[in-house]
Amino acid sequence: MARDNNITIIGNLTRDPELRFTQGGAAVTDIGVAWNESRRNKETQQWEDVPSYFDITCWFDLAENVAATLRKGDRVVVTGNLKWESWQTADGESRNKVKVIADDVAPSLRWATIENGAIQRTQSRGGGGGFDTGSSSSTPSSTPAYDPNEEPF
Repeated sequence: MARDNNITIIGNLTRDPELRFTQGGAAVTDIGVAWNESRRNKETQQWEDVPSYFDITCWFDLAENVAATLRKGDRVVVTGNLKWESWQTADGESRNKVKVIADDVAPSLRWATIENGAIQRTQSRGGGGGFDTGSSSSTPSSTPAYDPNEEPF
């Protein structure tokens, strides 16, 4: 299904991911991402950072993977869709906010490197977590799991 309100955000996590589960067992993780725009102050002629903050929600496998992998301060690339939310406070005041529903979240490699450690699933989708970070010291198999001469598609 095509969506018209796609967005890509590159910035730093403002807090550790918060993993929780709905009553139906679906994994949900909320993250905050900050991005700074540098602007020249016309009065002081100095460059100043002007931050923008984004609330992002991840669902299902993405939620669990983000919570298991990323931490506050990590630079990330987020793609997703905009969602308008409105509610009333306990005082009866109307509030509105735009948040991002993530399609994908990845670490940015522009100024950092990561070690690619595959996370192994121990449970099916929507369950209560279940990651094995592969800390065993097994050696790789001498036979590859694929034929290197095989066409990729």
